[in-house]
Amino acid sequence: MSATSHQKRRRVLAAAAGLTTVGALVAAMPAGAHDRGNGHGHDHGYGYGRTVDVQLLSFNDLHGNLQPPAGSAGRVTHTNEDGTTRTIDAGGAEYLATHLREARKGNRYSITAAAGDMVGASPMLSGLFHDEPTIEALNKLKLDVTSVGNHEFDEGAKELARLQYGGCHPVEGCYEKKANGKPKKFRGADFPYLAANVTNEKSGRPVLDPYFVWEKNGVRIGFIGVTLEGTPDIVSAEGIKGLKFGDEIETINKYTKVLERKGVKSIVALLHEGGAPASASYNYNCDSPGPGDGISGPIVDIAKKVSPQVDALVTGHTHQAYACSIPDPSGKPRTVTSAASFGKLYTDTTLTYDRRTRDIVRTSVASANHVVTRDVPKAADMTRLIDRWNTLAAPIANKPVGYISADIENPADAPERPAGNLIADAQLEGMAPADKGGAQLALMNPGGIRAGLVHKASGSEGDGVVTYGEAFTVQPFTNMMTAVDLTGAQLITVLQQQVSGPNQAAPKILQVSKGFTYTLDMTKTGADRIVTGSVKLNGEAIDPAKTYRVAMNEFLAGGGDGFAVLKEHKNKLVGASDLDLLNAYFAAHSSQAAPLAPPATGRITVVK
Repeated sequence: MSATSHQKRRRVLAAAAGLTTVGALVAAMPAGAHDRGNGHGHDHGYGYGRTVDVQLLSFNDLHGNLQPPAGSAGRVTHTNEDGTTRTIDAGGAEYLATHLREARKGNRYSITAAAGDMVGASPMLSGLFHDEPTIEALNKLKLDVTSVGNHEFDEGAKELARLQYGGCHPVEGCYEKKANGKPKKFRGADFPYLAANVTNEKSGRPVLDPYFVWEKNGVRIGFIGVTLEGTPDIVSAEGIKGLKFGDEIETINKYTKVLERKGVKSIVALLHEGGAPASASYNYNCDSPGPGDGISGPIVDIAKKVSPQVDALVTGHTHQAYACSIPDPSGKPRTVTSAASFGKLYTDTTLTYDRRTRDIVRTSVASANHVVTRDVPKAADMTRLIDRWNTLAAPIANKPVGYISADIENPADAPERPAGNLIADAQLEGMAPADKGGAQLALMNPGGIRAGLVHKASGSEGDGVVTYGEAFTVQPFTNMMTAVDLTGAQLITVLQQQVSGPNQAAPKILQVSKGFTYTLDMTKTGADRIVTGSVKLNGEAIDPAKTYRVAMNEFLAGGGDGFAVLKEHKNKLVGASDLDLLNAYFAAHSSQAAPLAPPATGRITVVK
């Protein structure tokens, strides 16, 4: 079945459902509707030997980064043979397209798959247009299939259905016009989004296809796509009402049996959950000294329990780079990969398919991550796509909103980040006036800060100028701000929840506004890492019995990121959006003559 046939079939189903609800959409669509792949014309001849090598190219967590990500967000670390390291500038759809197309050459059987978060938390070029540019780019990249990630649900399940099946935005309409002046309708994704473990609470059926079978010249490989079970904890509750997120292992094993009954024995799981290798280098050997010894995190336990019939796991979510072998339940090594984030890497995996057994020869599976370097020719079709959407975005994106004297970094591995301090200060200032909420401090979730600010000009605006587009890239969710009542005891519990419960294995350290200070003792474990006597506001110890007004975004106020105690807040007042407050702070505190300096750190004292 061709890609065009796939699109026509999905369009008929979408029309029948009326796109009123995802549940209605599912009711109109049989499970496993995408039972045949298109091959995307990668065949360069026919071979019918006993075995055939199938190339699996994969990536994850693109997050709409069509243009090369700036600063540290656009670099990967390489470890040299002598143990020294160097960084390489990487990423950008123009380069990713060139690398993937070059990698496919000479491979008669080539599949391109992804493990979620293709969209969401995107830079302005894509985010301003509800990620239509990224879906269009992925179509041009000939992506065959992807799982959903948590960020695919940022704007709710109905918006995800629109990205899959097409149609113009229900509020903003069509962004472009045809030559005849009529609206140009968004066509949707040519590839299937898989959501095996995301079901309608009432019907129990997946909201999108649970699996996809790629087929070419008799070679059949099944893909099962799932997102992390904890998605409801990290997305807005409003957008996923009526949906249930199931156990990843149970779901993959369930659909593995479904595929086996259909005669599909070669299976790959696309899983938006991941791990943390012991090294930040993309070329780190996480199988040294033993299979999977150099990686930790949720993916390890999952990989050890997923059915041995699954031949490989393509993973994501943690934005880390790894190509490991983790033993399956039978003790046999199985490849588990992740290609960092933002299109900086892609993974090339060789799956040797046995035509007689219709299965993958697991001992022959080999994987490696490759850098999407920027020293190759740009793909002309991607350049045209980026230029087209940039033209539409330019009047808004290029508007200066502030000035900075140096880079304001957002280092993912630091408990306290200069960009986080800036945002928390902006939120406090915006919500502090009595008529705006009377906030005394602000808390910001680290995952909501998507980039730092780079002093060097990204275009013609000049060094040190912060444009609306750059500010949008830092704060792309447009979360509404709130001011709420919390007791001192609840505030201390919030800090403890950063490093305990669901956040114990991977702490989520909130960014705090100026004047709020405490000590984080990493030599201890769990909630004990917070030195309760050190928690102070403007030098005065927090009183557990006293009530404080705290600014935070709606996501946190709803208990997002595992901060359950925040749902116990009282007297909520809703203010402006986080982006509006950031831009207002720039307007009040920076000018071309007096640019804003990076905020000092030291609000959180870390004991190691």
